[in-house]
Amino acid sequence: MATLSPSLLRLSPSQTLNKNPLPSSLRRRVSVDASRFPTSSSGRRFHISPLSVATSPAPQTEEANANAQKEAPKEERIVLPTNESSEKLLRIRHTCAHVMAMAVQKLFPGSKVTIGPWIENGFYYDFDMEPLTDKDLKKIKKEMDRIVNRNLPLIREEVSREEAQKRIEALNEPYKLEILQSIKEEPITIYHIGNEWWDLCAGPHVETTGQIDKKAVELESVAGAYWRGDEKNVMLQRIYGTAWESEEQLKAYAFLKEEAKRRDHRRLGHDLDLFSIQDDAGCGLVFWHPKGALVRHIIEDSWKKVHLQRGYELLYTPHVAKAELWKISGHIDFYRENMYDQMEVENELYQLRPMNCPYHILLFKRKLHSYRDFPVRVAELGTVYRYELSGSLHGLFRVRGFTQDDAHIFCLEDQIKDEIRGVLDLTEEILLQFGFDRYEVNLSTRPEKSVGSDDIWEKATAALRLALDDKGWNYKIDDGGGAFYGPKIDLKIEDALGRKWQCSTVQVDFNLPERFDITYMDSNGEKKRPIMIHRAVLGSLERFFGVLIEHYAGDFPLWISPIQARVLPVTNSEVKYCSEVVSRLKSNGIRAELCQGERLPKLIRNAEKQKIPLMAVAGPKEVDAGTLTIRSRFGGGDIGSMTVDDFIAKIKDAVESRTSF
Repeated sequence: MATLSPSLLRLSPSQTLNKNPLPSSLRRRVSVDASRFPTSSSGRRFHISPLSVATSPAPQTEEANANAQKEAPKEERIVLPTNESSEKLLRIRHTCAHVMAMAVQKLFPGSKVTIGPWIENGFYYDFDMEPLTDKDLKKIKKEMDRIVNRNLPLIREEVSREEAQKRIEALNEPYKLEILQSIKEEPITIYHIGNEWWDLCAGPHVETTGQIDKKAVELESVAGAYWRGDEKNVMLQRIYGTAWESEEQLKAYAFLKEEAKRRDHRRLGHDLDLFSIQDDAGCGLVFWHPKGALVRHIIEDSWKKVHLQRGYELLYTPHVAKAELWKISGHIDFYRENMYDQMEVENELYQLRPMNCPYHILLFKRKLHSYRDFPVRVAELGTVYRYELSGSLHGLFRVRGFTQDDAHIFCLEDQIKDEIRGVLDLTEEILLQFGFDRYEVNLSTRPEKSVGSDDIWEKATAALRLALDDKGWNYKIDDGGGAFYGPKIDLKIEDALGRKWQCSTVQVDFNLPERFDITYMDSNGEKKRPIMIHRAVLGSLERFFGVLIEHYAGDFPLWISPIQARVLPVTNSEVKYCSEVVSRLKSNGIRAELCQGERLPKLIRNAEKQKIPLMAVAGPKEVDAGTLTIRSRFGGGDIGSMTVDDFIAKIKDAVESRTSF
């Protein structure tokens, strides 16, 4: 699941993100600082104006465009910092967690403190206490403001382990005692707020509480959280807060947060009738409604077309297999907690698949291979099943059954670099189709515990690095972050709000070829072990669809919109003509429907609510002339009158070029 990522805001009083007026101070257009993203070898920067793809209709003429530029007010830019980019912000957030804990213990005597870290957009602290309410949060915030106003110093102290234990026991703080036992370093560091409150802490903090802008701090919510994340432990009260360097930054963050709510795929999935989770069937199991299923069909068709063009062979494999297969693969030993219980079939144990890899290996093993056969590329949209706690499920982002766009490449050692480069090219091609052209790329290297020789790890890591360099993408090195079976490249896409989503991954595997004993005959007639590459572009169709919904706020581009055009009669007299138009549109491969039975203004409003890209209105004049009056969500509203043939041709052109009408 992604969280709001700090972004560059362009403040423009004349522009809003939705159709409801906002206060002038919050009428903003979100964009992201392009300098944080990679450039290609040709110098092209992967940068778009994020929300313009779904919310900002382009002027229809050069004259209109020139006028729009002339009238556009000068934009003010506010950069929201991150914990990584601003040590000041990190110190503020860490100190806010301490100030909040001090306030809670003052207002609620007997409450016990646990941990209080900074997080991506703020901080939280866990307490062992009675459940809190929103009214309690307001009290806590007021007390925090008092502490800030007193400008109390933050004082660092080093003590022995024995002294720390003595002080903790005096306060009767059992959780802190457990934390102390887990600290290996010495001496033990303590941070005091004045001489009134202290906590075990390594820092860093601001120098005094007065350095916190109380108007830039907000307590957001309270939730239950198990101690140490273990459901067998006591349930704690977790208070979430956000903190920034200034009130203006907090307002910008609040705006982004509200925009994220507007784009929530769970709400839009219901409002647009795209998908649902049916309680009668079970948690985390997705039902694709006709419109959502149609979008999925378009995504799958596009995915298959690209893969076939790039030399992949498509597969379909079973959803279950003998438990023995999962023993060979190692999943039962290392992945059991994410797998469902086994089932007995005719005295043999079977297992729902959590992954597709072993199936693809079995198909590779079905015949002997020569070194001349490589590379072998196979791909499957394969549904897998993984056990998730009900509390961790979240719409389409965390489910129990999902379809991976899974592929595996079997190749020789000297082919790794070219195959990885091919995967990067394919990944970019697919993601660009859906409007994603900003990525964060990480190269993860060998962890402490791993399989495979030093030589093969060095060769594989070098091949991944060379492929990235050849591609011209900037990337970060995640030292020791690779899988135990090989190095990997992970790619996060950035959506219209600057949030990052893990989708694509490329992983070199030295483990499964060994476990399944897959071989080929080299040029000397000797058996050798091929290299195996795991790769996914979209990740899972369910999760990617959720990201797509939120990226476009449900306003899908014309080419993937489930309904591309809705034909609207002015009165019942035009229904027959409109039905004929719908038939012609459908016969030309255009997804169209007729809507009638209401007054035209209501029909138009309903189409707007359902985010239909195009509306074709027909009254008596249009019937006589054999034309339609066209309205577009992305073309500036009323486009004007045109013949049915012209309408069809324009839609086809827009779909072919992946542009708006």
